[in-house]
Amino acid sequence: MQSYPKAFNTFHQAMTQLLSLPYGEEAGDIAARIVRRVQHYLHENPSRPALEWSERDTFLITYGDTLSDHSGQTPLRVLKGFLDDYLKDVINTVHILPYFPFSSDDGFSVIDYLSVNEQLGNWQDIEAIANDYQLMSDMVVNHISRESLWFADFVSGLQPGRDYFIEESPETDLSAVTRPRNSPLLVPIHTRRGLKHVWATFSEDQIDLNFQNPDVLIQMVDILLFYLARGSTIIRLDAIAFLWKKLGTHCMSLPETHAIVKLFRLIMEKACPGSTLLTETNVPHEENISYFGQQDEAHIVYQFALPPLILHALNRGTEKYLVQWASDLPDYPERCTVLNFTASHDGIGLRPLTGVIPENEVSELVDSMHRFGGFVSMRTLPDNTESPYEINIALFDAMKGTRRGEDQWQIQRFLCSQLIMLGMRGIPAFYIHSLFATPNDLSGVESTGRTRSINRRKWLLEELLEELLEELQPELKNPVSIQSLVFHSLLEHLRVRQQESCFHPNASQIILDMAPGIFAFLRTTPDGSRALVAIHNLTSAHQKLNQSDYAGWFDLLSKEVISDLQLKPYQALWLVPEA
Repeated sequence: MQSYPKAFNTFHQAMTQLLSLPYGEEAGDIAARIVRRVQHYLHENPSRPALEWSERDTFLITYGDTLSDHSGQTPLRVLKGFLDDYLKDVINTVHILPYFPFSSDDGFSVIDYLSVNEQLGNWQDIEAIANDYQLMSDMVVNHISRESLWFADFVSGLQPGRDYFIEESPETDLSAVTRPRNSPLLVPIHTRRGLKHVWATFSEDQIDLNFQNPDVLIQMVDILLFYLARGSTIIRLDAIAFLWKKLGTHCMSLPETHAIVKLFRLIMEKACPGSTLLTETNVPHEENISYFGQQDEAHIVYQFALPPLILHALNRGTEKYLVQWASDLPDYPERCTVLNFTASHDGIGLRPLTGVIPENEVSELVDSMHRFGGFVSMRTLPDNTESPYEINIALFDAMKGTRRGEDQWQIQRFLCSQLIMLGMRGIPAFYIHSLFATPNDLSGVESTGRTRSINRRKWLLEELLEELLEELQPELKNPVSIQSLVFHSLLEHLRVRQQESCFHPNASQIILDMAPGIFAFLRTTPDGSRALVAIHNLTSAHQKLNQSDYAGWFDLLSKEVISDLQLKPYQALWLVPEA
């Protein structure tokens, strides 16, 4: 047995224990290979200070090429300039969606994990952002592009890629496997060894990796350490719930998958103690928060139920299910929290509504989104029927009206949705198109043939900012434009939030029962010294509340002392006892 310094001996033992479930007797040898890599990382890279969460934390989610200009700069440099000029005082963390060479799915079919897509920029551009902001990078661990060198090895029968993928007979009963798509699970591939059928959870271009081969795990450890060395402080494990496959099961969130998440957490804490692990698991709520483990898996999980619940609440003007769900939220483990969001590069997932909202109301919500220009993506159930998986729509246009149709309250309704997100326990994350109130991009859907493109518009910076041609009337500087109104309102709300200790991620949250159509909660600082009440009118009606306890409290949003609680349609209040 190889001997290590005491600290690494403990590290080796902990990894061996974790790896014994997926890899059995090979666990010790695999752990030794990882120890050598971590030792090398620590020798080559300086340590980073651990960062503590606070009310000043806000994430921005963006593609590397959402913004471009005519200057000849790379899109990543354009993004850096926009961040520095307009968002630096309100955004401290940037999630750049996969910035690697890819073949499909807007980046999530990675060809080369270790390169930056040259159409976006280079590693220097990535590191420039990482120097001034916390950078979140994607580890697309479940699958890789069929155009990758690893898959070319598989087709040619060459190592190392020959054994990196999952072969299965088309005669095998795979009906129990959970499917996020309605595409075939097995893809036929002509190889030098004959016709093979390989596992492809998401599409025929995204081929699942075989983690039962320890060499695949080691490759991913190398990639993880590489991203940390390049400046990433947060690692997002994409589609991690699908990682481990076992015939006869649903192949979702299996114990072996959790063991590998624990392994990544352990490696990050040893190699880069200031780093954070986030899991992307768009599944029902209880399964989602299971990725906290026992404070030994993800530091952060997405609050996947929040976007569809807020949308449903505002679409129907009811607090009922949002209150029920939020009232049942558990206390999160120490050093664990949730990422609150209302929109992302994907659609609005519907799976988290399972068992929370009646199916007929989910169907009515989908119908409403169709009327507002959206689409719905389907998934195949084990009985071969199809079920709505996600709504594809720009969030701003999802707020065009209610189930009764469009109305004049789109802006107010949208801002209410963002204020709910900003107020709830956790860390808020804005998809960049929410900041801009970007509408449905139907031309993008038409050009790509993919419904998710509806929410992935690429903005020319000159259309947003007056830099080159004044006659363009750039949207963010035009005071009468929707984009300008929403953008500056949200920035002001963020500035207010940053100064309020009741919005610390660890501040407690209690849901309040005030009145029909009202969603309200109490936030209290961790030391109990200060309280804030957030109240949101989910309806298009004026609401007068009989809540005399809050008379004389100060509203941080309107900057007014409240004499009585009268809320305009979709108005929100952040009330504190004194100015």
